[in-house]
Amino acid sequence: MADSRKDPTERGNMSDHATQRKIINATPQQCFDVITDFKSYPEWAEDVKSVSVLAEDESGLGGDVRFRAAAMGRSTTYTLRYYYGSNPLRIAWRQIEGDITKKIEGEYEFIPVDDGTKTEVAYHLAADLAILIPGFVKRRAESRIVRAALEALSARIDSAATT
Repeated sequence: MADSRKDPTERGNMSDHATQRKIINATPQQCFDVITDFKSYPEWAEDVKSVSVLAEDESGLGGDVRFRAAAMGRSTTYTLRYYYGSNPLRIAWRQIEGDITKKIEGEYEFIPVDDGTKTEVAYHLAADLAILIPGFVKRRAESRIVRAALEALSARIDSAATT
C-alpha cells in the first residue's frame, strides 16, 4: 500500500541518474493532475501500453501502479510505488516489482514560472536493468526516456488546452 511518509527516493540517494527540465505552458497543478492520471498514460505516453492502479494513498492518488510498456523491442511489466509527501510540487516513485528492470527511481518537480502560469518541470530518473549494459548505453537510454516523457507531457497538456 502506498503512503506519503518520508520518500526513500530523495535525489540524494539517486547517485547515477538522468535529469532534464522543460518549461510547460500550464500551472503546476495542471501538470500534477496529468501526471497523476495514470490510467490515461496509454493515450499519450508512447511506450506505455497499459496501466493498472493497484492501490491508492489516503487522498485517492495512485500509490502502487503497474505498467506494461515497450522496451528494447519487447514488452516489460513493472510496478512503481508513488510518494507524494508534504510537498505538492513533487512526485517521486520507486520500483517495487519488475521483470527486466531491477531498479526504477525517479521524480517530477513542478517549479512555478511567470507567476505560476507556466511550470518548469524537472524529471529525474535512475534505472537499472536486470542484465548488465555499458554505462554510456544506460545513460543514453535514461536521457531518451526523460526527454520523451517531458515532450509527451507538454503535448498532452497542449492538446487538453485546445479541446
